[in-house]
Amino acid sequence: MPGSHITDHQARRYMTLKRTHGRATAAAMAGFSPSAGGRIGADPRPPSERAAPRGRRRPDPLAAAWDSEIVPMLEAAPGLRPVRLCEELRRRHPDFHVGIRRTLERGIRHWQAVAGPAREVIFRQDQPPGRQGLSDFTEATSLGVSIAGQPLEHRLYHFRLAFSGWRHVRVALGGTPQEHCSDSPSAAFPNLSRDAVLDQTRRYEALCAHYDMRPTRNNAGIAHENGSIEAPHRDLVDALGDPAIMIRERRARCNAGFAMSPTP
Repeated sequence: MPGSHITDHQARRYMTLKRTHGRATAAAMAGFSPSAGGRIGADPRPPSERAAPRGRRRPDPLAAAWDSEIVPMLEAAPGLRPVRLCEELRRRHPDFHVGIRRTLERGIRHWQAVAGPAREVIFRQDQPPGRQGLSDFTEATSLGVSIAGQPLEHRLYHFRLAFSGWRHVRVALGGTPQEHCSDSPSAAFPNLSRDAVLDQTRRYEALCAHYDMRPTRNNAGIAHENGSIEAPHRDLVDALGDPAIMIRERRARCNAGFAMSPTP
């Protein structure tokens, strides 16, 4: 059929039929033209072995910056996300087109597979809808956020529904899941006395009882048990500090680029 590629199966069938039939008959029975049969007879290799590998259609736009800039940034911060790295490259090189992101993502995937750090094996969890919500905290004072010139001492509370992926970094209103999983209170408040931690535990249990949720927590030091919140929460923390912190390591710039609105 015109425009169709000849498969290895068709080529083998043609070579078998040609032993007992003429070229035109064997080609017709195999499903292509006699001229194609002539080419196969001249070179009996399967079509898949004769196909020339596809090369690059245009020059690599990142070739000049890959070894000198991109690889050093990846080695210094392997967790740097392609979208942030793309923004940094376009800041350094205004002539780079926004379309370099796809090329950059492919290059980073190849680098991670060949030279990147080993990845932890994670088994996907089955999360039915409405069963579990998850929480995590991060100490955000070190970001250097200030209000009216005064450093803001604060933590961020991150809530997420495991099934839908809905999340927010403030108090969640509305319905509640059947179960709420979080870190141990002692991990969230490491500097409190034992009595204060027990008081926090009782208050947390009272909160869950008020909203008719069953409180659970992951084992200490095993973060992947709370995997539905840990990875998205890590993305949040990375977004707050990269690329200004991960690449240039100049935290002072966060004061000008990070604004917070008071919670009503």
